[in-house]
Amino acid sequence: MDLNLKKLQVWFVTGSQHLYGDETLQQVAANSKHIVAALNDGGEIPVEVVHKPILTSSDSISRLMAEANAAKECIGIISWMHTFSPARMWIAGLNTLRKPHLHFHTQFVRDIPWAEIDMDFMNLNQSAHGGREFGFINTRMGKNRKIVVGHWQDPAALKEIGTWVRVAAAWHDSQGAKIARFGDNMRHVAVTEGDKVAAQIVFGYEVNGYGLGDLLEHVEGVQDSQIARLLEEYEESYALSSTVQKGGPGRDSLKEAARIELGMRSFLEEGGFKGFTTNFENLMGLRQLPGLAVQRLMNDGYGFGAEGDWKTAALLRAMKVMNYGLPGGTSFMEDYVYNLDPANCAVLGAHMLEVCESIAAEKPVLDVQPLSIGDREDPARLIFSGAAGPGIAATVVDLGNRFRMIVNEVEAVKPPADLPKLPVAHVLWQPKPDLKTAATSWILAGGAHHSCYSQAVDASFIEAYCEIANIEYLLINEKTEISEFKKELRFNDVYYGAAARF
Repeated sequence: MDLNLKKLQVWFVTGSQHLYGDETLQQVAANSKHIVAALNDGGEIPVEVVHKPILTSSDSISRLMAEANAAKECIGIISWMHTFSPARMWIAGLNTLRKPHLHFHTQFVRDIPWAEIDMDFMNLNQSAHGGREFGFINTRMGKNRKIVVGHWQDPAALKEIGTWVRVAAAWHDSQGAKIARFGDNMRHVAVTEGDKVAAQIVFGYEVNGYGLGDLLEHVEGVQDSQIARLLEEYEESYALSSTVQKGGPGRDSLKEAARIELGMRSFLEEGGFKGFTTNFENLMGLRQLPGLAVQRLMNDGYGFGAEGDWKTAALLRAMKVMNYGLPGGTSFMEDYVYNLDPANCAVLGAHMLEVCESIAAEKPVLDVQPLSIGDREDPARLIFSGAAGPGIAATVVDLGNRFRMIVNEVEAVKPPADLPKLPVAHVLWQPKPDLKTAATSWILAGGAHHSCYSQAVDASFIEAYCEIANIEYLLINEKTEISEFKKELRFNDVYYGAAARF
């Protein structure tokens, strides 16, 4: 599916006032355009940065904010106060702005020209206090925004802006997004459930359920010629086991997996869906659990959650958008088994079948193997081990009065031995600061057993996403201590108890 962010825009708006005269305003405009050109050429920002006219009045600010709200290609605004811009001018416009907002607190010149500095220089380059005036009115109005401080040529500042832009693109993608739920929730499971109405209000996506009969119409409508072409794609993309090669005993099962994939693609594309869930307790009419199909659909950018977990499906889609064009992968994941050796504590992450190939360390093996759950034929799946390196596991849970995001920074490692009797995709990681502290914190926070695992998106992406959504964010990393984490949970309960919105 199309994840090209180049068709999107972020608008760069510069604040000033008429007090300084036309010559100064012309210089402000020229400097602003220079910064926009640099942002577009820098490589960190995956969308087009569009320069907008200098804003010097309440009316011009209000008009631009209304235009930003209405522009489908605009995913947010970046604001910069080149000079002092009296903040009361911004009240009406900020009150109407509905797009994500980044305040870039920068200065056109990097260094003070000590020998030449005069009052003309000071009047032109007064972002230092112009940005504080602007910051005050945003805080006074309770406006969420991202603040980036640094020179516009500083790689660290550009990277921070690039991260926020990717998150803004994910937020834009979520507005009106549709998640298909094939079947219902896994019976009696709590954490995968939640308030879909509240989620639509907070995050902008909608979740609707569909019976297996709706999907089967598409699966049964697949032509043999389509299956043949997809089998050729499998043979080009993966290392096929002897079981599923031509003439192998599992070839018919692979053909059925291809039929399911083509049917699911047809259903999702026809309905304009960006994510979906399945449930191994509800496979009526399907001959096998759709493992291979799910793995490949995730690799194409679809969000996914197992056992009806629509919150994880929506989060995975958002992280896939953030991930666009970056090295590393992002996948649905589940904490499955611990290694509790005190010298090498680790988590084996996996699922029955559904792990995205984008995180693979090597070319995946395509095979058909028995599955002791789901009561269906042996399903096809991609088998691989995840790449080593830093990553995160993120989950979002519904606490009744709010949504909470929990992120654990991890370090993936190569398994110390092969897993010949575990024919599923998997990744082994060491959670920070250690398994005991991380697991205790995760459980105290009510974290789910499902998560979104990524080696492309780090915790700063998820924090920015939570700021835009205005939801609770908890980070478990090398600095986490249980006693302090408990305090954070208690403080958050007080704050969100007073600020509950649904």
